[in-house]
Amino acid sequence: MDIQRDFVGYAESPPDIRWPGGARLAVNFVLNYEEGSEYSLEDGDGYSDATLTEVAQPRVPRGDRDLGAESMFEYGSRVGFWRIVRFFRDRGLPLTVFASALALERNPAAAQAVADSDWDVVCHGRRWIEHYLLDEAIEREEIARAFDSIHRLVGRPPEGWYCRYAPSPVTRKLLVEHGGFTYDSDAYNDELPYWVQVEDRPHLVVPYSLVTNDAKLVGGPLVTGRAFGEFLIDSFDELVSEAGLHPRMMSVGMHARILGHPGRIRGLHTFLAHIQDRDDVWICRRRDLAAHWRAVVPPGEGEIPA
Repeated sequence: MDIQRDFVGYAESPPDIRWPGGARLAVNFVLNYEEGSEYSLEDGDGYSDATLTEVAQPRVPRGDRDLGAESMFEYGSRVGFWRIVRFFRDRGLPLTVFASALALERNPAAAQAVADSDWDVVCHGRRWIEHYLLDEAIEREEIARAFDSIHRLVGRPPEGWYCRYAPSPVTRKLLVEHGGFTYDSDAYNDELPYWVQVEDRPHLVVPYSLVTNDAKLVGGPLVTGRAFGEFLIDSFDELVSEAGLHPRMMSVGMHARILGHPGRIRGLHTFLAHIQDRDDVWICRRRDLAAHWRAVVPPGEGEIPA
């Protein structure tokens, strides 16, 4: 059996690089903007999506319209998005937006806020749906439509791609075939970017994380923003302690309908206060990570089959 998985990675010999300014740790904040692109009866999906909302188990029978879940998604686009935007805009901090195209289409003000910023956009699908459930022809069309929509709405093309949870076996091939994406983040297997070969072409992967991610704040009886901030600080401090051995990157994942609540975003205040005045950390956009990696670790170093 031809196993394509790589269980080794960089092992004990990752590329010995420095991020800009001599930093050994890069921190990237990611806002997932999905609200309005999730499964819904109005979009003909046959059920209402309640994923990453305040209810651990859906309460409305599948097939009936769940107005409660819809309302929780709407909080993200109506309130939470703007709270997080103000947090980063007021501080002049770089941000990456994982944007589902339909979510931006349905909230022109949000699309304009992103367009007016210098934040980078990663395409999070045309809709917030699982690409591993799509056949190849439909997935190819979804990728192209998503790219064109975000380019039109934001005024600049998305450079990266990230699926809902996991790609299909052909997603990466379709991204390379499309030609408009310079990297994808459909991996959780490393703390550094790496190159893969996709049909004899080098393709960059900038891994993401579901660990340092506000998804941990829903589904439990009570998880505080303070606890989330402490977890981010612990993760950060450990990575910094390893900086003498090798460089690392840290992705902080956020959702408008989760961290956008006032009691939760306080954890982000705590974390930022812990890191913002350090000179050994590079707070950056995801496109900056990808561009720097291309410059210092060109294709051919650490490639694996895709």
